[in-house]
Amino acid sequence: MKKKIFSSLLKAGWLKKEKRSTYKCIGPADIFRGLLEFKVPELIKKAEKPYTFTGLSAVEIWSDYSYVQRGMEKSPYFVKILKKDLKYWREFFNKNSIPYYINKGSTIGEYIILIPVDSITAVDKNGLKIEPLKKTLKEASENEMYLYAYNYMKEKYGYAAA
Repeated sequence: MKKKIFSSLLKAGWLKKEKRSTYKCIGPADIFRGLLEFKVPELIKKAEKPYTFTGLSAVEIWSDYSYVQRGMEKSPYFVKILKKDLKYWREFFNKNSIPYYINKGSTIGEYIILIPVDSITAVDKNGLKIEPLKKTLKEASENEMYLYAYNYMKEKYGYAAA
């Protein structure tokens, strides 16, 4: 049991191995700083299978992060993937120690909500694959919480957004 606990704490970055059977605790400031580092956007660019950020994640990206759905304690990404590629994505996120859920779920820190679909429509924005602007605007317009992001996108993209 002790080995499992130490292994989990090492993997989470809360302990650092100094020597054989010697560990050093990582300070709370460093741990929380690590929780604030968003790794998923850069990591997912390395993926070899199609994906698209969807829903609130697409709103976030299209609005140049004027709307941010994430915080230190909760940082979800909503990503559509092809159903046939589910095994690949499970392995991809497991290998990179990123928690993921299928369709819904929650945890502390960064995590992925994988939404398996039959087909994907995506456009490129700053190296990330996201749902088209029109679809994202429609979703933002349907929720009052995203009004600022919606107005920002309408202002920035003008007629291209209509």
